[in-house]
Amino acid sequence: MRKYLFGTGLFGVIMGGVALLRALRNNAPFTWRVALAWVSWGISLALAVGAILDVRRAGRGGLVAPDSPIAGQEDKILRKRLAR
Repeated sequence: MRKYLFGTGLFGVIMGGVALLRALRNNAPFTWRVALAWVSWGISLALAVGAILDVRRAGRGGLVAPDSPIAGQEDKILRKRLAR
């Protein structure tokens, strides 16, 4: 669980969310740029969670989608997990 929570992708998403929340507290007007920033943050969160799920699935011996960044490395990830 530790490797998922302290991964750079999830950490970056959390820090981005904190920055967006701080901007909301400053009573700044809600413009299209702010809306676009929130949409971008949501997409980043979805990608980070998807990457975590792919690594977990590959570590348990499952197959991942061919468009995943770790596609083709499932055997390597499983061997690494079984070595522990």
